Amino acid sequence: MSLDYNTLEKAPRLLIEAELKPLQGHRFQPTGFADLGPARYKAPDGSDMLLVESAQSVANRLEFAIWDDASDDLIEAAEGLPYIRVNNADGSMLTNSILEAHRINSPYILEGKDKSVFNYLKEDAAGLELGPVKLKNLAEIVMKYDANAMLHGVFLAKSDLAGGRLRLMRALSGFIEATGASVAESGGVKNDRVDPSGDTKQGFGNVPFHRTEFTARQIKAYFNLDLALLQGYGLPEAAGKLLVALALLKVRRFLSQGLRLRTACDFDLVGDLKVTRPSSFDVPEETELLSEVKTQIDACGRIEGLFAEPRITVVNWESAKKKAKKQTEVAEA
Repeated sequence: MSLDYNTLEKAPRLLIEAELKPLQGHRFQPTGFADLGPARYKAPDGSDMLLVESAQSVANRLEFAIWDDASDDLIEAAEGLPYIRVNNADGSMLTNSILEAHRINSPYILEGKDKSVFNYLKEDAAGLELGPVKLKNLAEIVMKYDANAMLHGVFLAKSDLAGGRLRLMRALSGFIEATGASVAESGGVKNDRVDPSGDTKQGFGNVPFHRTEFTARQIKAYFNLDLALLQGYGLPEAAGKLLVALALLKVRRFLSQGLRLRTACDFDLVGDLKVTRPSSFDVPEETELLSEVKTQIDACGRIEGLFAEPRITVVNWESAKKKAKKQTEVAEA
């Protein structure tokens, strides 16, 4: 099945659903929040709902879907995408804009002594200081240095960069929620076979604990690709095709490779993806999307100025902050 771009041309959104189930048994561990715990709520029909994975977390997982931890590099099909790499003093990679939470706005990219990327951005953003920021111009800048950030958004909150107003909202988003959620309480004991009555504050002794998991009538992952937003950037046709294909590849790889969300939260896909809007569109298989992404990267590479050259922009990391000198007191004789 080839990717049907024509069906998406007049659609403002591409909405996808995927039904999930625990890989083994019925229980699963949802995301938790420090001041809230599991996020539980009621649906309009009164059903007990549970947020299994937040939009923020799914965004991070979708970004990692094109990164290979074993080789510490992009997956083969994504090679050629532009991104920013941060190197240690010895030339090894410290981090990069694909893995960083704020992408191009990472402090490791913009706040170190190496100001090369900051200067590139400032030069390219010249003319955006006054008046409304033209998203087309900003999109061209972001696409040049990190195509991944075109899908996941970026906020260059630096006063020296157009007054801190350079912002692209997230085009690809997702979340996982459970319907008919019920609590499954359990617990256990951390055993100390040497001294069961030891000081637990120091990690000794037997320590009982409780564990809260859940079961659910139905678990669904939802994905939303804002096609109108991408189309509004006015990028070349090949760039638009690349972003759509890349977004769909991320969704496919997340569902095929990334559904072990936590130790006690491992899911499996039930059936295939369901497209709810436009209903006539079908998502190609992962193998086809891998090939399509590679094809569109090559097509984009032939458009002068669309991607930075070299594709990987390197920043050498060294903190701009001066380390405080340790003052050693000399005892009087």
